[in-house]
Amino acid sequence: MRRLEGAGYANVGKANLHEFAYGTTSLNVHFGAVPNPIAADRIAGGSSGGSAAALAAGLAEAALGTDSGGSIRIPSACCGTVGLKPTYGLVPLEGCFPLAPSFDHAGPMAPDVAGCTTMMHALAPGFEEHGLESLEELRVGVAWLDHADPGVRERVRAATELFPRRTDFDLPFADGTFPVFMREVADVHRALFPDNAEAYGAEVRRKIERCLEVSDHDADAATAARERYRERVAELSDSFDLVVTPTLPIVAPPAAQADNDAFRDQLTQFTYPINVLGRPALALPCGPAEDGLPASVQLVGRPGDDALVLAAGALLESALPSLDRGRAA
Repeated sequence: MRRLEGAGYANVGKANLHEFAYGTTSLNVHFGAVPNPIAADRIAGGSSGGSAAALAAGLAEAALGTDSGGSIRIPSACCGTVGLKPTYGLVPLEGCFPLAPSFDHAGPMAPDVAGCTTMMHALAPGFEEHGLESLEELRVGVAWLDHADPGVRERVRAATELFPRRTDFDLPFADGTFPVFMREVADVHRALFPDNAEAYGAEVRRKIERCLEVSDHDADAATAARERYRERVAELSDSFDLVVTPTLPIVAPPAAQADNDAFRDQLTQFTYPINVLGRPALALPCGPAEDGLPASVQLVGRPGDDALVLAAGALLESALPSLDRGRAA
């Protein structure tokens, strides 16, 4: 925030979020649920739900988010806004309470790609924009469409067809890696939790209790699985400049149904693997899908290719039809 203020941004307020940034709904028992401005009965997504909701409601022109398993991209997708999870370590995290340190990222959220790009100049000193002139320059791998709901799949497929040099390929998921995430969460809360457990919301308390049960053996095995996953994805995607997937397999789910493990797993299905990789990823709305709510396409680059991801996102955004961001509340 200090970097943004130094670049001329004005702080217009603080936004609500999921407790400890550990969740996908922003249904916060302490400060209330974050409303989704485009659909009152749906979640705004999380954990940075308040930031996306403020953008969708026109209360701000830019917002910060954090992302450990999708927490910038999930609310951006739910609210029809744009969010970038930068390359791991590119944007400093000093002053942010950690969730799982080797998965944690901070990044820009805005109504459009240009807003995120402008913010990156302040958030990552030395950031230089990419001179990409055409989507034809990019070799693109397309993945995970078959795992999305039909409306989302149709919209994201249409977006991928705007890349002339595209190839469908089989991108694996990050199976076997989650215990290392859980161990890091446990380490963050290990000293705080025992004497303050009743102060935690029930949902987050239950998750942290599970994290504290992760054994050294399981954490070590997950660490090894993460390294294998990174090596495998690097091998499979080496010929592509970008990998393009849906951001979420579904549109924003109803708030009354979203507070369960099945929806949480769905909402992180396509975002969490990119945190395992530490690669830059942009969530960009690409048109109305189920129930008239926005679908979102995810553009993933190689580590350090944040400027290319944003440049490709800007070109794609301009090539997409004029977007209906979703049904009104």
